Amino acid sequence: MLNVVSYINGKRKTNSSGWVSFDAPCCVHNGETADRKQRGGFKFSTDTDWSYHCFNCGYTASFTLGYPVSYKAQRLLSWMGVPDIEIQRLTLDSLKHKNITQLIRERQEEEILVNFPEVSLPESARLIDDNDIELLEYLRNRGVDPWAYPYMTDTEQTRPSILIPYTYNNKIVGWTTRFLDDRKPKYLNNCSAAGYVFGVDLQHDNWQFVIVVEGQFDALSIDGVAVTTNRISDNQASILKRLNREVVIVPDRDQAGLALIDDAVKYGFSVSIPDWDAEVKDVNDAVKRYGKLTTLISIIKNKNSSKIKIELARKALERKL
Repeated sequence: MLNVVSYINGKRKTNSSGWVSFDAPCCVHNGETADRKQRGGFKFSTDTDWSYHCFNCGYTASFTLGYPVSYKAQRLLSWMGVPDIEIQRLTLDSLKHKNITQLIRERQEEEILVNFPEVSLPESARLIDDNDIELLEYLRNRGVDPWAYPYMTDTEQTRPSILIPYTYNNKIVGWTTRFLDDRKPKYLNNCSAAGYVFGVDLQHDNWQFVIVVEGQFDALSIDGVAVTTNRISDNQASILKRLNREVVIVPDRDQAGLALIDDAVKYGFSVSIPDWDAEVKDVNDAVKRYGKLTTLISIIKNKNSSKIKIELARKALERKL
């Protein structure tokens, strides 16, 4: 199998998280000057599978054993000086490892089309600003940065509210309105995109994990994504898998959260159930109590991919409810 690291010209370094950094060969082909600050990097998820990211021009590529070498990966390897015959041989060697399980998974994923219709926001919606003191205070009390997302408000609503746009591939596909008073309903949803995952557009290519929670504010407070319910659909599972990183499910601390754990096992995702205080019912509560960094560390520290360990953690959580 092709050893891509052997084709790195010049100096390279490997950091504690496993990134192999070197002068990116892609910049001069993407309208930038030649990289001299080692801003290109390989990250290996296995001995053979890798992803590449340039922190200068933004070029990305990846390779997974069992699949053909993608066009972007071919370009990268060519820029690194890998001969065409070696790139062709890599595809042939890779396809020899394709098995029936991969074929079935590909067919299933092809059948799940992710194409949410674009919608328009209410004409009465506007971005919040410095004068929206009550809205800004609410967001800060939820442990989120008021300026890190395009939070809006609907001027036609008689109750104070925050409108959260839903985006996918940088298109508006819906929104939800969160009312700030104690009256019901608390939320008003407007999203016809079945199987939508909130926050996918906010994920970075070089992140190793995607943290999946139930609610939008849980996701916003931890830079994760939200399935907006306590179940994961086939469509949502497909979206999460296409991020090509470890999926870590963090359920709410209630009976409904147990169903989310069951779905995580069904789709082969990791699960994290940190030992938070009894008053902490979800990720947003944890961020408000412990802070974002401590919450993130506890989630990653307690993640499990073993079905047996997940089941034991599930039973322990169920006994506490």
